[in-house]
Formats: sequence, C-alpha cells, structure tokens
Amino acid sequence: MSSSLSGVSRSVVKSVLSKEQAEGRGARVRRSIGRPELRNHDPFLMLDEFNVDKNGGFPDHPHRGFETVTYMLEGQFQHEDFAGHKGTIGPGDLQWMTAGRGIVHSEMPVKSQTRAHGLQLWINLPKEHKMCEPQYQELLDGQIPRANPQEGVVVKVIAGESHGVKSKVYTRTPTMYLDFKMDKNKAVEQSIPANYTGFIYTLKGTIYVGDKEFKGEAHHTLTFSEDGAETVKITTKDEDAHFVLIAGEPLKEPIVQHGPFVMNSQKEIYDTFEDYHGGKNGFERAPNWHSTIA
Repeated sequence: MSSSLSGVSRSVVKSVLSKEQAEGRGARVRRSIGRPELRNHDPFLMLDEFNVDKNGGFPDHPHRGFETVTYMLEGQFQHEDFAGHKGTIGPGDLQWMTAGRGIVHSEMPVKSQTRAHGLQLWINLPKEHKMCEPQYQELLDGQIPRANPQEGVVVKVIAGESHGVKSKVYTRTPTMYLDFKMDKNKAVEQSIPANYTGFIYTLKGTIYVGDKEFKGEAHHTLTFSEDGAETVKITTKDEDAHFVLIAGEPLKEPIVQHGPFVMNSQKEIYDTFEDYHGGKNGFERAPNWHSTIA
C-alpha cells in the first residue's frame, strides 16, 4: 500500500513503561511483553531490550516449545549450542531460533567490546510445532530487506511484509516484525492483518499512534486495539523516532510456562523437566555439554 493515510487505524489500548531490571549475568533488561501488566500477549511471550557488559551474558540454559528472536542494535553477541551450532551476530543482524523439542545454548557478548545492546522476542509455537526439530534462521543486516514508503521513513522487514517488501524469514506462527526509523514530521500507515494482535515498542524519540494520535515515548510498549482494523497510523512531530512494530496471529491455546519451557499442559512441563534432566527426547546431549564461550 502507499504511504498516504486512509482508512481507520488501530488505536492504542495500553501504554506501559519498561523499567530496567537485572537479568542473567551482568545484564540489564527493559522487559516489555512478559512483565506483570503485559503477561503473554498471544502469540508473544516476552520482549526484552537488553544491555550486557563485556563480562556479562546468558550462560548455558535450555529452551523448549517456542522461538527466540535476537535482533542486535549495538555490539556483538556470540552464540553456541549443544548441537555444535556457533556464530556471532553484530549490529542490525538477526538470529531466529526455533527451540522446538529442545535446545541448550549460551549467549554471550564479545569480550573486546564495551556492551551489547539488542532486543530478544519470544514467540510461542502452536501445539503441532512445539516438538519440531530445532532450526536457525540467521540474517546479516545487509540481508534484511528495507521498505522506503517515503523519504525519511525506513522500515527493516525482519518478518512479514511492509509496503510491498517481504521478509525472507519463515514463521511457523504467522508474525510480522518491523523496525521503523522515521525522521521528524513524518506520517506513515502500516497494514496489519485484521486477526493479528500487535504492539509497538519505542526505542528512541516520541511517536503518535492512531487517529487520536496516542503519544508513545521511548521504552514504552503500546498495545493495539483488537477491532479488526487493518492499518496502523504512526506520526512523528518534532523529533526523529526509532521503534519496532510486532504483530502476530494468536494461537488461542493453553499456555503453561516454567522458566525456559513453554508447553500446553502441566504434564508436558513435568515431562520436559524429566527429559532435560534425563537427557532424552531432544535433550540427549544436555547432561555432558558445556559451552566454550560462557
């Protein structure tokens, strides 16, 4: 669609400030989705804006039943898992990890830098995919397509579609993940499927969302109305802005979460702990594995 503004926009129904808190080792995070006021915004389980110093990080830990999407803003992060997958992502790079039936991995900053800053999103998997084989989709900054709906507006299409530009990422749970950078005094309209839930997380500057121009300041999560409207209008006024727009199709399935495990029933959580500690059903390599980067 064009960047001309038309039609009824989704409105903002809640605005929540993400306050900084300690997490992991030497890490500070601003939790968006997943904090008490924004628990499980189906299909999204968590969004963290993280800052990790060179001596911090997230040493060896397991996952099952969902996907983690790491998007770097500054610095570099190393990753290693028990299947032998290892790599480094830097500013603007993306790692889309499907944990599926089980993964144990470590995520640590590169030691030669001052800090690593980025976003990590947790997306729930439907019951039919919770026990799929783990998979990675990794894209460098230059491999992520951009939409330029007008001068002064750049949209990185991490997942989904924006203004005719489509992402290369395969999403088991239908998802759109867009990184917007807008100059001041700009207005843009983004289409969104009628059945998607969605939100904006602001990284920098102030934006105005919807027909009533709801004000969203830095480090706030703005959740959208679920009224079937298929556009979101976003405006800037006297300053530039940087934010992500994330939306997806709700799974409408039971969610039982225990730390890094997300299943549909309490029994499945018990089974997951048994599998993890017993080294079976996807966790065969877990008991004797230790990462080299943590």
